Amino acid sequence: MENQTTVSYFLLLELSKNRHLQLFYFFLFLVLYLATLAINLLIISAITLDHRLQGPMYYFLMNLAVQDLGIVSVIVPKSMNNSLMDTRHISYFGCVAQIFLLLSFEGADYSLLTVMAYDRYVAICHSLHYEMMMNQKACTEMIIAVWIAGLLYGTIHSIGTFSTPLCSNVINQFFCETPQLLKLSCSGFNLLEVGIILACITAALGCFIFMIISYAVIFRAVLRMPSDQSKQKALSTCIPHLIVVSMYLLSGCFAYGRPPSNTPSYLDFGFTALYSLLPPLFNPIIYSMRNKNIGRALSQLWRF
Repeated sequence: MENQTTVSYFLLLELSKNRHLQLFYFFLFLVLYLATLAINLLIISAITLDHRLQGPMYYFLMNLAVQDLGIVSVIVPKSMNNSLMDTRHISYFGCVAQIFLLLSFEGADYSLLTVMAYDRYVAICHSLHYEMMMNQKACTEMIIAVWIAGLLYGTIHSIGTFSTPLCSNVINQFFCETPQLLKLSCSGFNLLEVGIILACITAALGCFIFMIISYAVIFRAVLRMPSDQSKQKALSTCIPHLIVVSMYLLSGCFAYGRPPSNTPSYLDFGFTALYSLLPPLFNPIIYSMRNKNIGRALSQLWRF
């Protein structure tokens, strides 16, 4: 292929040439997708219907569930369709849309986790002013900023990824992934995308430092609390967020910290599935396990 205009479609990774294994992957993805869909929809429904779950923390958690649904819905149905129909094709514009939507949801996810760290900081360190500082207007503005940040992240990465001519249309991954697409560049070095990546790393590092400082102050405040019950109550609202953030960062390091391989492997597939499919599945489970109010609301919803 001489230039980018000749690329009308891409060929995604073929998980197996064996028809039985293709159907196995289809049902595996189907089970994971339906489980993620059901769990996140339960969280959204519980928070929406239960008047006791109307605080800022639950409002942010509901948005996190929406973003997690977006992540899996962008990549899993197309992979399921390819396995079922025994094909590898995805259109050029379908790939652009997949990159844009996936990165937008992931960028919004990370931004929201930063906001949730701030929410926990205000709740524990400035509890007397919590309702004033985290009022409905402030929470709405934060969520709008989160979605704008996500859309901006997805837009600039999409532009950077597809800004240079491509010399191949074979993607060694089961969905359109930025590192794999950058390998297809004819120039071999996408200066625009490198600049965008450095800018995004700087922004992500700033958010990470903000979360570290917030939790350092939180833990110092918790240690000063007079009763063990107060300490446990405060930590019970922080631990799920810390676990989710750790899982998000570790899976991101697995995904983008390793160089993309020239040949497909089950190891690459496993790492990619780890960061793209498991966090959206386990995030609501982690929060519901440590939160009695959510557990109670889910039980009532289940009985209903």
